[in-house]
Amino acid sequence: MQDETANNTEEQEVPVEQPVEDSSKSVDEINSEIEKELEEAMEQEELSREEQLEAEVSELKNKLLRSVADLENYRKRSARDKADAIRYGNQRLIEDLLPVIDNFGMGMQASEQDSGSMIYMGMSMVQKQLDDFLANQGVQAVDLQPGVVFDPKVHDAMSQEPSETFEEGQIIRVMRKGYKMGDRLVRPANVVVAQAPTVESEEAPAEASEEAPAE
Repeated sequence: MQDETANNTEEQEVPVEQPVEDSSKSVDEINSEIEKELEEAMEQEELSREEQLEAEVSELKNKLLRSVADLENYRKRSARDKADAIRYGNQRLIEDLLPVIDNFGMGMQASEQDSGSMIYMGMSMVQKQLDDFLANQGVQAVDLQPGVVFDPKVHDAMSQEPSETFEEGQIIRVMRKGYKMGDRLVRPANVVVAQAPTVESEEAPAEASEEAPAE
């Protein structure tokens, strides 16, 4: 019985103590390292947060600058639209008045033969008042003389005629005056444009066929 007990005692394993890492470090040193690591982690977190805040501030600043630029452009556009509305507010009235001025001008031309009459003098006074009114509205006739090259932006071609005096594409005569208000065209000028003279093909003279006399 004693032998069995001895054998059991020999068979039991004796626990071996494992070496403890950093056994040479004191508790204070370990705590100090832990605190240092925590401080570094907190500093890194604060740095990342600071960079994030700087990025957000930069984005907000760019948005603010764009908003200010858009607002300034809107103000300039509004001021320009307002100035155009004041400047061109009477354009429709001018467009309706121009045919009356055209007819009055034709009447002036018809009465030039009796330029000393009271009627002609009165019409001249009215003509001057009309010209002054147009000038005050910033309206002026398009300066146009025969020989000027046709420009579809300011001219309206009514027809084309062959001409030996003017080159192709030049204006032969003005049928109706054009007008503009400032830089804006109110009515294009009606003109006749020269075209190249047609060259008639020369036909060869027909040769008379001679028949041999019958024998």
